[in-house]
Amino acid sequence: MVIVINPNRSKGTISPNLYGHFSEHLGRCIYGGLWVGEDSPIPNERGLRKDVVSALREIHIPVLRWPGGCFADTYHWMDGVGPVSQRKTIVNTNWGGVTEDNRFGTHEFLELCRQLDCQPYISGNVGSGTVYEFSNWVEYCNMPGKSPMADLRRANGREEPWNVKYWGIGNEAWGCGGLMRPEFYSDLCRQYATYLRNYSEDHHIYKIASGANVDDYNWTETVAERAGFAVDALSLHYYTLPHPETWHHKGPALGFTREEYYSVLFQTLRMDELIAEHTRRLRKHDKKHRLGLVVDEWGTWYDVEPGTNPGFLYQQNTMRDALVAGINLNIFNNHADSVVMANIAQTVNVLQAMVLTEGPAMVLTPSYHVFKMYREHQGARQLETYAAASMLTCGECQVPNVHVSASEAEDGTVLLTAVNLSEERAESAEVILPGLRADAQLEGTVLAGDPWAHNTFAAPETVQPKRLEGLQAGDGRFTVTLPACSVSAIRIGRD
Repeated sequence: MVIVINPNRSKGTISPNLYGHFSEHLGRCIYGGLWVGEDSPIPNERGLRKDVVSALREIHIPVLRWPGGCFADTYHWMDGVGPVSQRKTIVNTNWGGVTEDNRFGTHEFLELCRQLDCQPYISGNVGSGTVYEFSNWVEYCNMPGKSPMADLRRANGREEPWNVKYWGIGNEAWGCGGLMRPEFYSDLCRQYATYLRNYSEDHHIYKIASGANVDDYNWTETVAERAGFAVDALSLHYYTLPHPETWHHKGPALGFTREEYYSVLFQTLRMDELIAEHTRRLRKHDKKHRLGLVVDEWGTWYDVEPGTNPGFLYQQNTMRDALVAGINLNIFNNHADSVVMANIAQTVNVLQAMVLTEGPAMVLTPSYHVFKMYREHQGARQLETYAAASMLTCGECQVPNVHVSASEAEDGTVLLTAVNLSEERAESAEVILPGLRADAQLEGTVLAGDPWAHNTFAAPETVQPKRLEGLQAGDGRFTVTLPACSVSAIRIGRD
């Protein structure tokens, strides 16, 4: 097959925020996953697990969304500030009915972002909160001068403002965030946006409206038309399910069938269509292309692992999930002119996680390795690509055998990322790149294995990136063999 990289056509810079993540008060994502407390025997810095933070820093997380998710629209931020011993104990009614004592609140989250060297993205409570409460939260985080909330922040140990830029005006307002109609939410969004203020000329906040679920194009069009002027972006949520028609029986993360393997890949590829169609609705009411699209919840969603709390959404992570990550990131790269942020769900121990923990032990998942392999796309110039793919058919599902994206760094280095979707057949490809010299430096990394391959606490290195062998350069082209069921990253020097 042939893959073409066109260095003369680009949709612009790939925002690092396309590689964002999501951490919710759900299951063991926060407690035990990211946060263990300063008195824990697990090595930590200010209560945050050193091993997890160190691993996440390696993939260059640019932005982290918190506290939800559905949890956000029952969360009252004042419960999570001040002396820990005086914080209110609450019941997480969304996820498992567990109680938590609010040890992890605003200060702890923003400390996590400091340790990760990433931007915070806070989702505010619109479903059960008030404009006053949300406005006070922004003031608490961002007010540099003297005010009631700034003084409270100082009393709680933080002198300087954090200058949090990204704020979500509710979450899933069409569902767990209030079962609202788009017309009602649009008016509410306008009201909330009015009182989310900038507290410094140097730091303007970025307001993200609660957007559509999957293909609810009416939601996007209504909110864009009625409230688009008051915000900077609209969100989109889309989870990849093996059986989207049976939400309550999603299929297993392990032990899935060949048909379920291809169904997941087929459903993943739908992200391209969703982004294009939602963007078209945005542009209808945004002729200046000011509004961005934020895909702030995406990833695979399966049945929980047997024997685990069904409200904790704990699932294993296989090579199938690695392919899902690679395909989605390629799609986001190729829509760099419309998608301004994306956040995989979720960072630790929940859904398509980067990291799994069990007590003091930690495992890196195949999805983690894909994010690490793709990290050089962040901030690079997107390049147009074309893959002369053949179609793979399984039942009613058809998918291309290869899916790609590419970018160019400031020094001229090109990164090509390619996913081979076939579970059984390697693919030899000729990659055409005008201007490439026969003596060009080629370096490749590949993550490959059968679709069911995964890492466990007993065997944490079953799925590991390896050197991609057999790269052969010529004038204006090179050849590569992409193993079956693999994600590859090829770095092409053009000195």
